[in-house]
Amino acid sequence: MGKRGEDLGVVAGLVRASFLVNAVYTESAREYGLTVQQGQLLCVLMAQPYGMGELGATLGLEKSSLTGLVDRAVRRELVRREPDPDDRRAVHVVLTAEGRDLAEEFYAATCRRVDELAAGLPTSDRDRLAALLGRVVRDNEVPTVFLDVI
Repeated sequence: MGKRGEDLGVVAGLVRASFLVNAVYTESAREYGLTVQQGQLLCVLMAQPYGMGELGATLGLEKSSLTGLVDRAVRRELVRREPDPDDRRAVHVVLTAEGRDLAEEFYAATCRRVDELAAGLPTSDRDRLAALLGRVVRDNEVPTVFLDVI
């Protein structure tokens, strides 16, 4: 298994697909002047503002790494921190207008590129792949880090 031209097992298929998607994501981020983590941050915040704790859990980052990531995004005026109305010790991270514009452009370009990865599949296979991947994601309770608009 795993030789060129042969079917892959589930493990090899998922791992290699993740490398493929990560490469596309990295290329998109670079073209938009972002790091991969900044791209992820912007995409997550497109759905809604997040508190730092929720954001760290969603992105899988430790507090110090997340603080640095948000600090750099604040300096670039892509996000801002707003006080949490229910907890004066906490903040929400919110996209700025510039951050929202960049997030939407980056997101759309990345979606197009990822969608092109399966362009050679017939519609029925694409639908089946989407259903199977959706089930894997739901069964493993993967947080929403990229909206599904395609």
